[in-house]
Amino acid sequence: MLYAGIAWQAGGYRLALAGPDGRDVPEPADYASNRVDELVTRLRGLGDRTTVVVESTNGTLDGRLMAAGLAVHRADPALLPDRPLFGSVAAEELARAGLRGARGLVRLEPHRGTQTGREDELAAWIAESAPADRELAGAGRLFSHAGRDRRRVALTFDDGPQPPYTGQVLDILERYGVPATFFCCGIHVGGRADILARMREQGHAIGNHTWSHPFLPELSRPQAAEQIDRTAEAIAEAGGGDPPRLFRPPYGARTPAVLASLAESDVVSVLWDVAPDDWALRESGDIARDVLSAARPGSVVLLHDGGGDRAPTVASLPPIIEGLTERGYEFVRVDDMLDRDGSGLVSAP
Repeated sequence: MLYAGIAWQAGGYRLALAGPDGRDVPEPADYASNRVDELVTRLRGLGDRTTVVVESTNGTLDGRLMAAGLAVHRADPALLPDRPLFGSVAAEELARAGLRGARGLVRLEPHRGTQTGREDELAAWIAESAPADRELAGAGRLFSHAGRDRRRVALTFDDGPQPPYTGQVLDILERYGVPATFFCCGIHVGGRADILARMREQGHAIGNHTWSHPFLPELSRPQAAEQIDRTAEAIAEAGGGDPPRLFRPPYGARTPAVLASLAESDVVSVLWDVAPDDWALRESGDIARDVLSAARPGSVVLLHDGGGDRAPTVASLPPIIEGLTERGYEFVRVDDMLDRDGSGLVSAP
């Protein structure tokens, strides 16, 4: 058995291998975020007995790796040393964690994603956060949908930019004259300034989706702030605009502590009320059907342009747009659903 640890860092990913005798295989390698296809090819070339190990702050890769037929496992904090302020546990440590505690690794499933085995925990976190949700929403700092009195809907896309899918999404939106909101991961922004510039030129909004798509409840406040701040800076630099105030927590994961931290920042947290789980390798017709059946006036629709094979999402867009248009819906950006007062603060209508 060969263990492949994949760490994330500012510029992309690092791969380290550990052999069956416990010794490191001398081939650690770095891959920029726009070279993930090369990383996948390298891993597939290692053979079927390779176990890929990531940790819970690396939520950007598992979908692409599993789509390529790779066995991906998550090493939780109990198996690992402490993380640095910015970055994951070292790739070498992740590979060795596989050797030390293979029985403690969680095998990820394509239809459950990075949170495989933690769904109940995630649901409990969200339920516990309900009072803080209401408080933050009342202050205009958390938003899941607009008022139900106007037939408007916001399409949102997470986890990109990821060629070719983000470009294909932009092509369709341009063809129909539909604005949208893109929540970008900082690790994917590097080298893709042209895509962010196109988003702005077409009139779309850009939001912050953290750097590496982590479970925020597992991060310290400084670690979470670093994820958000660095992503804001990267988006502003790449897109030529201001740092985004719109922020979407990965998985919608939150606790009262996370929400208290967000309340001290300058962001408006954006959730959703329509989620067709397009990330779970679903058929395009099923994605479109679920959106059309669940959308209501004021809905915020959660879709994905990154994090895996998004061809089904791309194919679902024309029937979604045409179906909602036939029902009299207007498409708007998330920030168009928010009222702005004279102080520049944003509040939900």
